[in-house]
Amino acid sequence: MDLSVVTVSYNTRELLRKCLASVVSTMSSAALDYEVLVVDNASGDDSPAMVTREFPEVRLIANSENRGFAVASNQGIQQTSGRCVLLLNPDTVVKPGALELMRGALEGQSDVGAVGPKLIYPHGGLQHSAFTFPTVAMVFLDFFPLHHRLLDSRLNGRYPRAWYEGKDPFPIDHPLGAALMVRRAVVDEVGLLDERFYMYCEEIDWCMRIKKAGWTILCVPQAEIVHHVAQSTRQLGPQMYVELHKSRYSLYQKHYSRGFQRVARWIVRLGMAWQEVRDRWQAKKGLLDRAALESRLTAYQEIRAL
Repeated sequence: MDLSVVTVSYNTRELLRKCLASVVSTMSSAALDYEVLVVDNASGDDSPAMVTREFPEVRLIANSENRGFAVASNQGIQQTSGRCVLLLNPDTVVKPGALELMRGALEGQSDVGAVGPKLIYPHGGLQHSAFTFPTVAMVFLDFFPLHHRLLDSRLNGRYPRAWYEGKDPFPIDHPLGAALMVRRAVVDEVGLLDERFYMYCEEIDWCMRIKKAGWTILCVPQAEIVHHVAQSTRQLGPQMYVELHKSRYSLYQKHYSRGFQRVARWIVRLGMAWQEVRDRWQAKKGLLDRAALESRLTAYQEIRAL
């Protein structure tokens, strides 16, 4: 099998339908043997039935509970056999030829262990698709952007926009987890996703392990995939913000020095205090309702206690 596509879904039935249709369409004209597997995390929107009814060629694992992204992805990876494995979010639409280009870049050089595409927003604009590994500056800019140009800079872990307009793949630390293709040999060497990450940062941890093992990771700018962004996680609101910071702290603890961890926690706590002041002001001005305010304040308090 040339390529295995694994998609983890949670209450994104309409987006999942478009995603699967785009994969099947683009792969039907490709000279590749492929398989698609959907792992559904106990969706309540009839997603599993839709997959079974409309995509009989797609294999389905229907979990009885939401097991998180890493666990569900590992379920899928272990049930597939492709030499290349693509983790693909259900809120994506694959453009023609994208998967072939990604696979070509992955298998075209013996030292390449993983690749990501160029992600674009539904309106066609560029979405930053690849990043450097987290730094203290990136932690700070997440809360205190200072200037809009800094958010788009290397200081904030972004690669130059001009690189995405080129034809050649370029080396990166890690792609966004919305679309990440990995060699099966790499999975066998470094292991599966770390299941201690319930949601967020699992792809960063994976890529850190991949690069530490000596593999190169590339972004393939000619391979375009539309990404709708956070369609599953936004359903859970502030709780996902807590999960984000839990995962970040787990990543820092696993890969970074104690000094980095202390500085990062100090910045996050300062950021939580600033966001609380901002949200209380918005509520006072009638820009944020009381229920939303209380939900956010509870999340900030939980994060400060991590």
